[in-house]
Amino acid sequence: MIKIWGRVNSVNVQKVLWCCDELSLPYDRIDAGLQFGRNNEPEYLGMNPNGKVPTLEDGDFVLWESNSIIRYLAMQYGAQSGLYPEAPRLRASIDRWMDWVLSTLQPVERNVFWGMVRTPPEKRDMAAIQKSADEAGRLWQMVDLHLQGREFLEGQAFTLADIVLGAYCRRFIGLDGIRRPDTPHLQAWYDGLKRRPAFQRHIAPALT
Repeated sequence: MIKIWGRVNSVNVQKVLWCCDELSLPYDRIDAGLQFGRNNEPEYLGMNPNGKVPTLEDGDFVLWESNSIIRYLAMQYGAQSGLYPEAPRLRASIDRWMDWVLSTLQPVERNVFWGMVRTPPEKRDMAAIQKSADEAGRLWQMVDLHLQGREFLEGQAFTLADIVLGAYCRRFIGLDGIRRPDTPHLQAWYDGLKRRPAFQRHIAPALT
C-alpha cells in the first residue's frame, strides 16, 4: 500500500490526500512534521533530504514535492481519470497553474495564513497581514478573470489544477478577519469544489 508521510493540516499533504481520494486510491498516512516531529530524523531524511512533508512511498519508489507526487499518482494510477490529460496543450496549461501557485501565489498567501492562523491574536501585525492579503487578492482576481465562463480551470473537467488552486483558495476565501476583493467567478468555482466529497474530507476542516 502507498504510504504518505505528513500531517493533515499541511496544505501540501492535503493536495496529495485529495488526489488519492479522487482516484479512489488506498493509502496509509503517517503523521510527520511540526508537533509530530519525525521529519528531521535520519530515517525520514534518508527519504526526503529537505525534511519537509509530504513524502510518498510506493513500494521501493520514494518521491517528495507535493505537485510532483500528484502528477505521479495521476499518471501511474489514474490515466483514465482525466485529472492529468495527455494532450500536450491541456497538460501544459494545467502545469502552468501548478507552477504558478508555487512560484507566485504561495509566497504571498503564506504570510496571510501564518499571520491569521498560526500566530496568536495578540501578536498579529494586522497591517502587514492585510498588505499580504491585498497582494494575494490581486492574484486571485487574475484567477477570477480566467474563470469567467468556466466551470473548471482548464478544459471541460476537474483536473490537478483545480486540486492545487482549490487547496490554497480554501486558505484565502475561507479565512476570517481579512478584507478580500469581490471575485464572483472564483467564488462560483470554489463553491463547486466544496461539493466534492474529497474536498469536504481533506480541505474543508478548520484551519490549524
